[in-house]
Amino acid sequence: MEKFAKLVIDGKELTLPIIEGSEGEKALDIRRLRQETGYITFDPGYGNTGACKSAITYMNGEKGILRYRGIPIEELAERSTFVETAYLLISGRLPTREELTRTSVYLNDFSPIHENMKAFYGSYPPKSHPMGILSAMINALRSFYPELVDLDEEMNQTFLRLISKIRTMSAMAYKISRGHRVIYPRPDLCYCANFLNMMFDSPVVPYHIDDDMVRALNVFWILHADHEQNCSTTAVRAVGSSKVNIYAAVSAGISALWGPLHGGANQAVIHMLEKIHKDGMSFDECISRARDKNDGFKLMGFGHRVYKTYDPRAKIMKKMCDIILGKATRKDPLLDIARRLEERALEDNYFKEKNLYPNVDFYSGIVLRAMGIPTNMFTVMFAIGRLPGWIAQWKEDLGDPEMKLCRPRQIYTGHEINHYVPLDERTEES
Repeated sequence: MEKFAKLVIDGKELTLPIIEGSEGEKALDIRRLRQETGYITFDPGYGNTGACKSAITYMNGEKGILRYRGIPIEELAERSTFVETAYLLISGRLPTREELTRTSVYLNDFSPIHENMKAFYGSYPPKSHPMGILSAMINALRSFYPELVDLDEEMNQTFLRLISKIRTMSAMAYKISRGHRVIYPRPDLCYCANFLNMMFDSPVVPYHIDDDMVRALNVFWILHADHEQNCSTTAVRAVGSSKVNIYAAVSAGISALWGPLHGGANQAVIHMLEKIHKDGMSFDECISRARDKNDGFKLMGFGHRVYKTYDPRAKIMKKMCDIILGKATRKDPLLDIARRLEERALEDNYFKEKNLYPNVDFYSGIVLRAMGIPTNMFTVMFAIGRLPGWIAQWKEDLGDPEMKLCRPRQIYTGHEINHYVPLDERTEES
């Protein structure tokens, strides 16, 4: 039975259909609102606006729930791999053994970078941020590979090409930025092990592949693979709504993720720890200043805009954090500060009352640092993990007959009609 809500505006009654999701979320369908009343809704940041229907990710911030295609994130982090999770997000189901093997073969086959693309890297200034390089290079892939056609196999190969090459391009950007020789993928290594090897192997000091490091990277990328309609995903959907090629849409997502309010959060955690260490701040001082609304100091990595309880990804990442830090052979003062700060904050009543628990960015920043990933590569690591989610969202949007070109409205607050004044007659007042 269909449900409706009634809205009365200027004495006119409008019936709005109620849409209900599979987990009980409810929305008012306002698509006829402007046409029939002349009104629009006003929702800066779209925090209360449903922009699409999606069957990919379910998130409940009040209950601390995150599921990909209905599967709890806890199960995927414990039992799956990043490649398998990517297949799940994009295809809508878990792969068979044969499908997973074929996917892995494609990822290895697609990993090399076109020789002409390598020249691009040398054109960037030495201090260029890896995210800017990555965004441009992903967009440049369109020049080397054709537009998608309506064949599932070709579409899937394009998706796998993107997932494979973003790993190679990211590691290559890191090596070139340090003036090191580029390391190419090995067919005998899995996706995550290959990335670590391309990042850290060298002719002088061969890289030893540690199973716990590989597992930690799998978990990190699984936890970041999708997160519903966040800023970068919305950017991918909005740009994709113009029917632009997937490379351009993903490039837009990378650019959106670059911002410190989004993907840069784990990098901000490390900057905060560096400040605490440099200024010699005590843990009591950190907590006290974080409580003070008039103090500019903030405890980065605590609390979350969506999760009003413990971030389910943080619980998982904390376990990996403990494992990786337990293997550390050298002392890192920032990692010691992080662990002490976590203990102190979890004991504080103010943080408990405000639900300011450590989130996934807090623990992931620590894990990435402990793995040897440089701070300016943190957001790139996030982008690699989020790519399957962006692809799944772009694909879903493309196949949704209800979706249209993204074109928000606005409330105009400028001049009323304001006639042109000739140059000779203008004053500062005019």
